[in-house]
Parts: sequence; C-alpha cells; structure tokens
Amino acid sequence: MEFSAEQIATLLGGITEGNPSVKVSKVSKIEEGEPGSLSFLANPAYTNYIYTTDASIVLVNSSLHLEKPIKSTCTLIRVENAYASFAKLLQIYNEVKSGKSGIEQPCYISPTASIGTDCYVGAFAYIGDNVKIGNKVKIYPHVYVGDNAEIGDHTVLFSGVKIYHECKIGKQCTVHANTVIGSDGFGFAPNSEGEAFVKVPQIGNVIIEDNVEVGSNTSIDRATLGSTQLHKGVKLDNLVQIAHNVVIGENTVIAGLSGVAGSTKVGKNCMIGAQVGIAGHLKIADGVKIAGQSGIGSSIEKVGEIVQGSPAFNIGEYKRSYVLFRGLPKLNERLNELSKKVNSK
Repeated sequence: MEFSAEQIATLLGGITEGNPSVKVSKVSKIEEGEPGSLSFLANPAYTNYIYTTDASIVLVNSSLHLEKPIKSTCTLIRVENAYASFAKLLQIYNEVKSGKSGIEQPCYISPTASIGTDCYVGAFAYIGDNVKIGNKVKIYPHVYVGDNAEIGDHTVLFSGVKIYHECKIGKQCTVHANTVIGSDGFGFAPNSEGEAFVKVPQIGNVIIEDNVEVGSNTSIDRATLGSTQLHKGVKLDNLVQIAHNVVIGENTVIAGLSGVAGSTKVGKNCMIGAQVGIAGHLKIADGVKIAGQSGIGSSIEKVGEIVQGSPAFNIGEYKRSYVLFRGLPKLNERLNELSKKVNSK
C-alpha cells in the first residue's frame, strides 16, 4: 500500500517541504533509508543523516534548522513531534496490516456467547458460555476465553492467550501470545498437622481496564476474593508475574522478568525495571522508580522515590555505597598491610 507525502502530511497535520506527490510503501531507519521508504528524525545525534539519507520522505520536528541542502529526492514533513507522529503512522500501518475479520473454522463459540460487529475469531479458538465480546475485537488462533469473561471493543488477543472464567478486559487492550490471565493465585495453607499444604480456593477474578498492554508469557493471577486489578494505561513486559489481589495503578510500566507478590498495591505512573521482585502486602507510592534487579521488601511511601539494590534503598545512597563497596578489596589489603606492620613491632 502506497501513501503520498501530501496524504501523510494531512493525516499528521504537518507541512510538506519538497515533492508532495512522492509516494512511499515502507518504513526505514534514517541511516538506512532507501527510495520509496519513509523515515523520521527525532534524535539530534542522527541529524547528519538528514543530508545523506535516500529515504523519500522524512518526518522532522518543526523546529529543525537545516544547515545545508538535503537531497532533492527527499521530501520533509514538518510536524510538532516527529517521534510521536512516526509512532502514530506505525500504529495505523499495523492496524491496516492486521485488518483480519470474520470467523475461521474450526473454532468453538458457545450459543450463549455474544460477539460484536467486525470481529475476528481465528481457527481453534474457544469462546465459552455467556462470554461478552465487544466490537472489532481480534481473537487469534488457539485463544481460550472462559465462561462469563468480558472483552472490550478493539482489544486484541494474540495466539495462545488464555482468559479464565469471570475475568474482564477493557477496551483497546493488547495481550500478547501465550499469556495467562486469571489462573489461580498461589494460595496454600498448612493443614492442622503442619505436614502438608491445603489449597485455598481462588474465587475472585482479574479486571483489566482500558488501554492496557500485556507482553507474552506473562501470568496475572485471579484474586482469592475480589479482583486482581490493572488500571488504565498499564504496560507489562514479557514474563511478568502479577500475583493474586495485586493492584497496579494507572500508567505504571513493569519490565520483563519482574514479579509482584500477593495483595501488594502499586501506585500510578510508576516505572519498574527488569528482574525486580516486590514482596507481598506492600504499598508502592505514585511515581516511584525501581531500578532493575532490585528487591523490595518493605513499602515505599514517598511519592516519586527512586530506589535501587536488594534490599532496595534510595538510589543516591546506593550509588555512594557502591563506590565504597567496590573499594573494599583494596581497603582490606591496606588493613592487612597495616596489621602486619603493627604485629612486626
């Protein structure tokens, strides 16, 4: 599919400099640009490439000042934010590319399930009793949607996703391949003899609000009672574990291989790095940033706090402590030398 510079500029509210009729059918990095491709320039470190790129169209910030002429084969589209505009184009391109619709066979859809308009249901999908699916939902092959689950408009469930019974997913969400939503929380109690563990039934659910994205192979456990909750705008990476009754606040992001233990409440606008472990029954304040591989064993109550380490503490103190820690071998050698001198006298 081809688009002209004029069409793209109109879509983005930008201004064209060059040939408005030039067309592109693919995207590229600015340093790897080739005829017929569209690129963008947002990072000043790549500015030199604007003068040499062979891309036919380049999105640039309105404030960009050219120090010399660019190639005559390159058309600029000036926009307020080149990076955001490029992301918008990619989103539109992705929607067009993945514009599947209809119901493939074989699949199973319960007679009591409700499916909205313009939906796609891939082969070997299973949709259980009383499931409610909104409009323009895409359910890829081998997806399981359990009884009484709800899926909001424009949500995409990629291949192999499992949505257990009673769980609710909002509008415009994306759940990537092989993620499990609503599996049992890790609830076991020792028996009266203390020799074995008895399973505690997990009868709650998971509620995911609008505009949430969940990476592949992530697990979000259902609540023991009530709901495990992901609020609007939450983004989870691949291989993240969210335990039972956890609450994740709006627009919080969690990187891969991180885990949040049961009943912990994470605030909004938090940023949690990769391989972070957060213990259960804690409270993490709004705007907290946790560096990768940190271990959180106690609540973080200060809004906007930045922590690192295991156990984690304030990142400034951590960096100062790390400098001392790295110097311990030399300090130990010095102490040994002084000890030998003292003992020799």
